[in-house]
This record gives sequence, structure tokens and C-alpha cells, in this order.
Amino acid sequence: MCTLEKRGRVLILTLTGSGEHRLGPGLISSLRSALATARSDPTVAALVTAGEGRFFSNGLDLAWAKNSSEGISTLVRLVKPLIADLISLPMPTVAAVTGHASAAGMMLAVAHDYVYMRGDRGVLYMSELDIGLPFPDYFMDLMQAKITDPRTLRDVTLRAKKITGTEAKERGIVDKVCQSASETVAEAVKMAEELAGRNWDKGVYASIRLSVYPKLCKSLEIPQESDEAVRKHFASRL
Repeated sequence: MCTLEKRGRVLILTLTGSGEHRLGPGLISSLRSALATARSDPTVAALVTAGEGRFFSNGLDLAWAKNSSEGISTLVRLVKPLIADLISLPMPTVAAVTGHASAAGMMLAVAHDYVYMRGDRGVLYMSELDIGLPFPDYFMDLMQAKITDPRTLRDVTLRAKKITGTEAKERGIVDKVCQSASETVAEAVKMAEELAGRNWDKGVYASIRLSVYPKLCKSLEIPQESDEAVRKHFASRL
């Protein structure tokens, strides 16, 4: 379902195969395991996430939900800690959006610190309005954290607009548009290598990210660092 490749201090997480990379229990578990590996490896200083084929991720596995007694609410519940894992990961993260990223798949992409996207194919698309599903609270909090232009947020949520890479760059959703899937991954890795080379304190990086998105962290139930813990960290640097 996904593979890990280490290049120097950068870990590349790839959703493998030519399918839609829909987020069902198996793929969610595989992704969380990969992120746990990144978190526990002291030699890893940045993460890149990419997808093979036409899709980065086409959202929740609705077929699994339809055929399961647990239903879609279970998938919504399972994706929440996956997003929390990314938001709390103690290193820079870069999404290489090499194909369509829809609904929960778009949430997976924008949960990264940086988003690189191919310009020749693929869209960002929150399909919930079109298929008659409300947004989970943490989806909306993530979009409000990462899509700061109110008109763009309106178009994504209340128009279900499909946004190409070029338009996503113009609207401030993605950081860079590339000409192909391979170039998108290569440029994302280049950015990750640059960030890894800064040798930032990983705990400090995670702490600052959490402080940037307090509402989102509360929605994701990520424990906040106490004032005492912050003071101890400062004291250890003196």
C-alpha cells in the first residue's frame, strides 16, 4: 500500500500502485505506521509524501464503508489520528501531489507544511457537497488553517470547485507547480533536503507548528505542550 525510501536525511513515503489510493482501514494503518517510522528515526529530518498513478488520493474508501457494518463514520474517525500524526510530526513535511487529491485525499495533502503539485494533470477537489456529505469538524478546521483566502475557502467548500495546480498556486493552496509527476517528486525532495539541511531541533519545530494551528490541534485532540514544558526547554538551551 505504501513504501518508504530514505535518501540521506529525507524519508519518501509513496502510496504505491495505479489505483485511487482511497483511505480505508488498511491504507490508513499503513500510512500511520510509516509516519511512526519517520518519527522514531533520529536520522530522518524531513518527509515527502507522494502517490503513484493518476491519483494522490481519491478520498475515503466509500466502497469499503458501503459494504461494512461500521460505515463511513469509522473512516472519518480513523483518518483523524492520521492527520494528527502529520500535524504533530517533528520535522518539515512536503506533499508531492502527483495526481488528483479529493476530499480526505486533499486533506492528506494540505496537512503537510508544503504542497507541490503537478500542473499537467490532477485537481484538488472537496467533493462532499456534490455527494451529499457534511464536513467533519476537523476537515473544516484544517481547511480554515491552510486556505486563508475567504473566497477560495468558499469555492472549495460551498461550490465544490475542482482546482488545477496552476490555479491552486495562484490561490495560495500549493507552493509550487511542476510539469510532470516525476518533476513534482524531484522538486519536493529537493525542498525537503534543503529543509533537512537546516538542522533544526525537531521538538522545537513540532512545538512551533502546533502553536501556529491551535484550533486545529484542539479539533484533532493533539495534546498541547504545557507552559512548564516550554520553560524547561528554554532552560535547557541556556
